[in-house]
Amino acid sequence: MPQPPQNENRPSPEALLEEVQKERRGKLKIFLGAAPGVGKTYEMLLAAHKKKADGIDVAVGIVETHGRKETEALIAGLEILPRKAVEYKGRELHEMDIDAILKRRPALVLVDELAHTNAEGSRHPKRYQDVEELRAAGIDVYSTLNIQHIESLNDVVARITRVRIRETIPDSVFDTADDVEVIDLTPDELIQRLREGKVYAGQQAQRALDHYFKPGNITALRELALRRTAERVDDQMRQYMRKHAIRDIWAASERILVCINESQGAASLVRAAKRVADRLDGVWFAIYFETARTHQLSESERDRVANTMRLAEQLGAETMTLPGTRRIADDVLAFARDNNITQIVVGKSARPWWFELMHGSVVHELVKRPSGINVHVLAEANEDKERGRGKAAAKDDDGHPQRPAPTGRHGYRVGSRQDLQERALGYFYSAAMVGAATLLGRAVLALVDLPNISIVFLAAVLWSAARYGLRPSLFTSVLSTFCYSFFFAEPLYTFNIADPSQVLALVFFCIAGALTSTLTSRERLHASIAGEQAKTTAELFVFSRKLAGIRKLDTLLAATAGQVANMLKVDAMLLLPDGPAAVLKLAASAPDGAALDAADLAAATWCWEHNQPTGRGTDTLPGTRRLFLPLRTGQGKVGVIGVSRAAPGFLLTPPERRLLDALVDLAAIATERIRLAKDVDQARMLAETEKLRSALLTSISHDLRTPLASIIGSISSLRSYGTLYTEETREEMLATALDEAERLNRYVANLLDMTQLDAGALVPNKQSCDLQDLVNTAVRRCGKQLSNHKIRLNIPPNLPLLILDDVLMEQVLVNLLDNAAKYTPAGSQIEIGASRHKFSLAVSVRDEGPGIPEEDLPRVFDKFFRVRQASDRGRSGTGLGLAICRGFVEAMGGRIYARNRNDRSGAEFIIEFSPEVIAEPVAEKNSSEAA
Repeated sequence: MPQPPQNENRPSPEALLEEVQKERRGKLKIFLGAAPGVGKTYEMLLAAHKKKADGIDVAVGIVETHGRKETEALIAGLEILPRKAVEYKGRELHEMDIDAILKRRPALVLVDELAHTNAEGSRHPKRYQDVEELRAAGIDVYSTLNIQHIESLNDVVARITRVRIRETIPDSVFDTADDVEVIDLTPDELIQRLREGKVYAGQQAQRALDHYFKPGNITALRELALRRTAERVDDQMRQYMRKHAIRDIWAASERILVCINESQGAASLVRAAKRVADRLDGVWFAIYFETARTHQLSESERDRVANTMRLAEQLGAETMTLPGTRRIADDVLAFARDNNITQIVVGKSARPWWFELMHGSVVHELVKRPSGINVHVLAEANEDKERGRGKAAAKDDDGHPQRPAPTGRHGYRVGSRQDLQERALGYFYSAAMVGAATLLGRAVLALVDLPNISIVFLAAVLWSAARYGLRPSLFTSVLSTFCYSFFFAEPLYTFNIADPSQVLALVFFCIAGALTSTLTSRERLHASIAGEQAKTTAELFVFSRKLAGIRKLDTLLAATAGQVANMLKVDAMLLLPDGPAAVLKLAASAPDGAALDAADLAAATWCWEHNQPTGRGTDTLPGTRRLFLPLRTGQGKVGVIGVSRAAPGFLLTPPERRLLDALVDLAAIATERIRLAKDVDQARMLAETEKLRSALLTSISHDLRTPLASIIGSISSLRSYGTLYTEETREEMLATALDEAERLNRYVANLLDMTQLDAGALVPNKQSCDLQDLVNTAVRRCGKQLSNHKIRLNIPPNLPLLILDDVLMEQVLVNLLDNAAKYTPAGSQIEIGASRHKFSLAVSVRDEGPGIPEEDLPRVFDKFFRVRQASDRGRSGTGLGLAICRGFVEAMGGRIYARNRNDRSGAEFIIEFSPEVIAEPVAEKNSSEAA
């Protein structure tokens, strides 16, 4: 990026601050390769051995040898820090252990494959983030990287190789590296290494040769690596020059600067600069300095500047518009030094000699300054004359239609009656101010003999300049001179002056008034510009904060249309694609009564299809009533925004067009943020769905097949060898088959219940039921599971009836009892209790098992989740029982939660119902105990 000019010959504060911050961080050296297999890791290990020989404390954080013997041999002799085991999808992966490195704190650590994606569950998702943490701790890092992993080059590499690389690093990581060493091999050498099996083995090497490692691909990747490194070196050189306040030009590479002005030949100047840049194979910049004179330009001249800057941007230049001073040559040279410009292209204008005498010549000053920069002075061609008059004169220097009549900021035409009235009022009030100053002066002289009464008129000049600008203030200065001569110079009431010194005083007064008018009007203009810019900036800031809080696309588009209409005083409408055919239709944010005629709709459609501005003031369909701009993000087009104004001949001025572009860009960024958030939510849902699918497949493949295997084994044995078994054995095998069939039935029932819950198809059939009866029924149903446990019922006899679905509530109790039986040792006690509180009724199931780990308590009711403990080997289940309990309880208007017991080890599951489920009290029933 080009740097704004520094006005003082001193080191850049930003460069010094960046250097101080670098001193506190560890240094990063990247071994950059054009493709895999060029020897990056090998060179990194060689450099590490040299550092170790110099007495530097070197350790290996992580190095991937990929089975290459030469690389494995170089690791010998270096300390290898242990890796961290991470479990991922049933496999154990080994990642770099950041904590082990921070604890060991070597001076230099080797970290291979900078763009690597860490396994899920690691501290950082990307390895370059691990490296940033190590650098923040003051540890130097050596790392390796291939050019295709740099984010900005990802699309370029994909077009060259037809392979999309998924693992990338931000460009900022590469740019902030302290050192980059390019490891390069010729295409023939790299292909030979592939054939020898030194990069990939077997069929993988042949596939790489057939697709990725083609000579043309390798050559293109080598050029990318060298060019990207050269860009980084160029940035480092300019940073060094700013840090050390070096004002000379170091022509390490050609950098061309073209200076834009409002002349008719500015477009030809830009084209000439493009040819110079192409011939020298250098980067080039187009710059325009805004001064006080800029705001005195006509609308056609401002349009010409804006069109020329757009042309330069289309031709590949980096364009900048910067505030300038009266000495433009100083501004140009300051910018050139800060950005190491080697060639400056300027145009020799055809202005008259008196204009250059008053304002100076930028060309002459640039040429005579000993700057060490080559200055190309080109004669500016008047393109309008070259094209001839008539129809050609209706277009500006870049072929764009000139506006039929310039309009002011609020839509009325410049030179219209309203504008003329405002100007006339300025002159009238200035004359009135001179009259007031004359009366005040006469009154003062009547009281005091004041020799410098002309000062009174200076106040009128200052007021006129500050209020109405330069021309009314010059008029005030001249009128004040005549009034002073007529009312205050002897002889009075005549323009004749008897004293020659009075003539000299009037001359100096007129000069002082003119200078005062010029300076004051200039400061007024600067203050007005600063005020408008501050207001615009404040409104853009408020708009950006408003966009940050918007979560829906429709709301965002409506806010954008409203902001555009408010700041530009236009009618704004948004068109969005609708349906598979992407037919543009008005968004809900369109103003009342807004409608599109055939011409406007055609312009909007062309804008959408070609992703370019269309309509009023453009080259495409300029006869329409509206200007249409595409609303686009990095991921593609979103819609089209159209603006119009009721004034005839409506066209946006260049500042208004820039403001509209800024608003549209802010909206585009916010739109992309909303889309990314939506994509993240969808990715999270897909990940959760995949997780549930995997759990379901695991459950079906194991938990359902186990009882089926027992059933099939028992029945097939009885069928084949039934006569060989005793009656007791046959009964036992039948009982086993029946138990496993019942177990399978419970699993299938749980899956069906969960399906109903997920689909929202479960509607409780609520009716009055007795909790004591529900508990007794649940205990009987779980008789076999609870046969080795003691059951204690602690239910008060005076509990009221409950308005519940008795089938669902019974299943909840059955699932809780079955869960307690699985996770508690034989002979332990399971207690079922109930209690009535002021605002709720609670049912609890307590066991005497090992309890639930604290970190698993929030997840015990998740689908397919099962607490893993050392003592639960051999236990089976789908992990749906507790999830079904929560779904059933919530469907009946209650809530369920789990906690560990306080009096002893064990878990406690509590169901709470609100008073709405309580019907009426029933007769007392005795508590019972069952074993």
